[in-house]
Amino acid sequence: MGRQQRAHEEVRDASGNTPERTCAVTRAKLAPDQLVRFVRAPDGTITPDLAHRLPGRGVWIKLDRAAVEAAAGRNAFARSLKRPVEVPDDLAGLVERLLRDRCVQALAIANKAGLVVSGFAKVEARIAAGSVAALVHAADASPDGAAKLDSKARARARLEAEAKAAPDGDDTPQAPFTRGEFVPEIVADLSLRELSLALGRENVVHAAVIKGGAARYFLTEIHRLRRYRSIEPEPQAGRPRMKSSTEQV
Repeated sequence: MGRQQRAHEEVRDASGNTPERTCAVTRAKLAPDQLVRFVRAPDGTITPDLAHRLPGRGVWIKLDRAAVEAAAGRNAFARSLKRPVEVPDDLAGLVERLLRDRCVQALAIANKAGLVVSGFAKVEARIAAGSVAALVHAADASPDGAAKLDSKARARARLEAEAKAAPDGDDTPQAPFTRGEFVPEIVADLSLRELSLALGRENVVHAAVIKGGAARYFLTEIHRLRRYRSIEPEPQAGRPRMKSSTEQV
């Protein structure tokens, strides 16, 4: 394998940045975390490489279901690799299932680290104790319980914000409460079955993920799933500029 045919996005340039890659469908230059990498398996089948670790020359497609569907329909993989390939039926659906699996795995890791509590009463108590990074509700659960917990989280966040903003003994009015800074992220992207699988118990409807590295990992995977489903905005402009690399690696 040549120097330019690197297996995944872990290779960084001298400045410490990960080079951008070019989407084979849109031709947009994006950071690897905004793309899906595909490789050709030994039997010729196109295989998603969400961890960017499989060996061989890769094809990068924007992290968007419509882009993956377009790549499958326009023969983009064979053109990029200059070799015949077999594209699985419903490749876009396969990618979404794999993204969901990564979310489940990330939640399981957080649980093993002791950073997850589940059950309405335990989640309610954890909200009162603070340090909640995310409230997780089963996508197919009744909205009433989720709404109650979300409301309690907002109330707790308001108290925390006011306590931090007010100097001791200062009774002057404080700035308006900014929800986005303090309220735990609300996650309703996984089914009851998937939550139960991640936490190793039956009928998990509500859970709370406590702040920590495992929580950040879980939310990173959730955001990737949302971007793929086109229910989360693209990352905002103004991020550090990365070195461009157009090779399909």
